[in-house]
Amino acid sequence: MASASPSSMTLQNMSAQKSTIIPSFPTKPLATNLRVIFMCPSIRSTGVRSLRVAKYDEVVVDDEIDKIRRLQNGSDVRGVALEGEQGRTVDLTPPAVDAIAESFGEWVIKGLESEKGRPVEDIRVSLGRDPRISGAALSVAVFAGLSRAGCMVFDMGLATTPACFMSTVLDHFSYDASIMMTASHLPYTRNGLKFFTKKGGLTSPEVEEICDRAARKYANRLAKVSTMLATPPTQVDFMSAYAAHLRNIIKERVNHPTHYDTPLEGFQIIVNAGNGSGGFFTWNVLDKLGADTFGSLHLNPDGMFPNHIPNPEDKTAMALTRAAVLDNSADLGIVFDTDVDRSGVVDAKGNPINGDKLIALMSAIVLREHPGTTVVTDARTSVALTRFIKERGGHHCLYRVGYRNVIDKGVQLNQDGIETHLMMETSGHGALKENYFLDDGAYMVVKIIIEMVRMKLAGFNDGIGSLIEDLEEPLESTEIRMNVIAEPRHAKVKAVEAIEAFRQYVEEGKLQGWELDSCGDCWVSEGCLVDSNEMPAAIDARMYRAKVSDEENGQYGWVHLRQSIHNPNIAVNMQSTVPGGCRSMTAVLRDKFLLASGMNKTLDISQIDNYLGS
Repeated sequence: MASASPSSMTLQNMSAQKSTIIPSFPTKPLATNLRVIFMCPSIRSTGVRSLRVAKYDEVVVDDEIDKIRRLQNGSDVRGVALEGEQGRTVDLTPPAVDAIAESFGEWVIKGLESEKGRPVEDIRVSLGRDPRISGAALSVAVFAGLSRAGCMVFDMGLATTPACFMSTVLDHFSYDASIMMTASHLPYTRNGLKFFTKKGGLTSPEVEEICDRAARKYANRLAKVSTMLATPPTQVDFMSAYAAHLRNIIKERVNHPTHYDTPLEGFQIIVNAGNGSGGFFTWNVLDKLGADTFGSLHLNPDGMFPNHIPNPEDKTAMALTRAAVLDNSADLGIVFDTDVDRSGVVDAKGNPINGDKLIALMSAIVLREHPGTTVVTDARTSVALTRFIKERGGHHCLYRVGYRNVIDKGVQLNQDGIETHLMMETSGHGALKENYFLDDGAYMVVKIIIEMVRMKLAGFNDGIGSLIEDLEEPLESTEIRMNVIAEPRHAKVKAVEAIEAFRQYVEEGKLQGWELDSCGDCWVSEGCLVDSNEMPAAIDARMYRAKVSDEENGQYGWVHLRQSIHNPNIAVNMQSTVPGGCRSMTAVLRDKFLLASGMNKTLDISQIDNYLGS
């Protein structure tokens, strides 16, 4: 491995010089001597010299610190990168991204030095991004920040979130850390950062530590900051290696008796990439394995996402894919989200498989390979899914909403000696123990394709959907959002107050027939909130689930309230096994809690009113 200087960037204080501020970053590849000048425009370079010089300046600095801290969304960073979103201002700016990237680089170096007990050199960090139009500009800021921290930087270009992690473990790359620039299925105006080391994705407390460090850097950069990249980032074609990795898994596990290298001959598979990063799976995985991919949709990357939201939960995405499968008599349809850490499928009969159905399908596959294993999901899954898993000999652990929470719970259970091979959230995030506990939408699809081919070779021609024919669906299911009526800086606190007030109302019996749900067969108590083990996980968002009963039907449904970690709102999910159950529970929630407690002054309940038709 060629060595390089620990830092290829020099930092100069330009406060005494006349410089022109560059309002946006170039979209062309970095030049060797690119100069980038950042300035925090809301702080006067002559007004603040420390955090404690004057009350006015302290308020300004505190406000700048809050701006960066508010960019944290659980284990990710997300914000508005472009103008054009009503009611939202740009907050994920190049200076902010630069400070966060530098802080991440320092955090990585500090962790490696602590692990090895000595100074480290030549720390290598890769960056991938989805096709969002703000990506090129913000990439420059990431490169600048990482370089200033003393890291060697590698540009993967258009990539997927799972590929970024895999770049830390696959041979010939094995970077020390990686960053993926994406905002998943959110509008084109948004962007964000996801962080990885060889140990996996960072946890919420770790990202909080990085953002706190970055916030103070950002607030204290009172003068213009000039950076000089001595050399451009090294460009690498990692996606080809990652695609080859996926192809090899399919070939080895199918082990086709007549055409080993093209095990997908005779299968037609439709891919809907939604103009995100998932097109590679069509031409670099399926085509090379012999599949017919005619009829695939929206494969070309387009950061404006002109056709539909790249999201396996999106009704338009699933409907278009379903139509393509039926029109072409295809064996399978695949829907990826923007950065390919989530996926959904459509079977040969045109049945969409996402949400609980996708979890059931993956559970059926995994329980064939690992009888008796535990499956971890979030607490929005149905009672029928629990029954489906148990009937196949598995155990079902319901846990807190949030894909990172679900995955980390699976890691913890395995550490405690409880075999747990599958962790999935209803949004489509799914991770497997066999794949580094990585939520990888492409790997999920690889597992489904392998099972589809094996079934065909064994003489079963009913298709992949036959594995979940006995899964019952809830009679009713709905989700309603309540926006928090507060300034952004106070929104999380107000949301927590509302969630805790809900808990108190249920515990005090003010909602007749409602009882906090321990979420059944799992190691969780107090409504999916607090671990009962000796080392409880940190809480990134407040949430409770209540089971609802009456004399006529017994327990007929549940209501789950949770604080969103991505937006200033509260999500209300509910399911019912009786007609009108969701409407009845919504009416109780509004009249007996929201109005009775006065929380309607804190929360916008217009969606609830609309749902009830009032």
